Amino acid sequence: MRIRIVDAFTDRPFHGNPAGVLLLDGAFPPDAWLQQVAAEVNLSETAFALPLPPGGDADWALRWFTPAGEVDMCGHATLATAHVLHEHGLAEGPVRFGARCGILTAEIGEDGAITLDFPTSSLTPVEPAPEVAEALGGPAVLSVHDTAAHIGDLLVELADERTVRELAPDLAALRERSRRGVIVTAPAEDPSRGYDFVSRGFFPLHGIDEDPVTGSAHTALAPFWGARLGRTRMTGLQGGARQGLVRVTLAGERTQLTGRAVTVIDGELLTTP
Repeated sequence: MRIRIVDAFTDRPFHGNPAGVLLLDGAFPPDAWLQQVAAEVNLSETAFALPLPPGGDADWALRWFTPAGEVDMCGHATLATAHVLHEHGLAEGPVRFGARCGILTAEIGEDGAITLDFPTSSLTPVEPAPEVAEALGGPAVLSVHDTAAHIGDLLVELADERTVRELAPDLAALRERSRRGVIVTAPAEDPSRGYDFVSRGFFPLHGIDEDPVTGSAHTALAPFWGARLGRTRMTGLQGGARQGLVRVTLAGERTQLTGRAVTVIDGELLTTP
């Protein structure tokens, strides 16, 4: 069984967010085996894609596992899977994925960039709890929004880009503060550098201390910054030591996430279910 490692939301190897991608035949293997593979790969997510019969709502069934468990939505591993399908001639035009969160589509453009169509996350303002700031290392928190109805993250607005970059959070404390993870964000210090806002994502509850580039988080970041900047098209830079760019387009209840991907490993998984 072939396994690929794909760097998503970047056009350079060893940047962006790496994801494992396995294309399956017949049926999904037992969940325990899928989880063991994801733990062995030990990346933020490993995607398992299964072709579906023609004529249905989706072309491929898609599931994502972190090293600790299955998740409902993942942007970068979806982009990585679409990249593999197009790279190897297994899909033409838009690809429809059937996932736990519904139908997601991916389409590759003439320039090679891939655009994902995801549901826009709702944002519910909540009082900034002192415990959240303490878990993040004590920065001034400007606002907090809950995305429990969709992705389950806390979206925390900080004062500036430098504060986001220099965060050193208490991951054990953050584990107690959200259903899925905590996304911190601030406006870009200099938009002429090619991005409008910055973010970092921490998901210790799912065995991911820091996720370099979280596509699904941008379904909340897009409406958040769209309201502040008065725009529907923006670019976000996410990550600490490892970074990537996500171009976002707001379209009401849907958010389009655009980025590139590059395959860095194409090998053989020497075990079967």
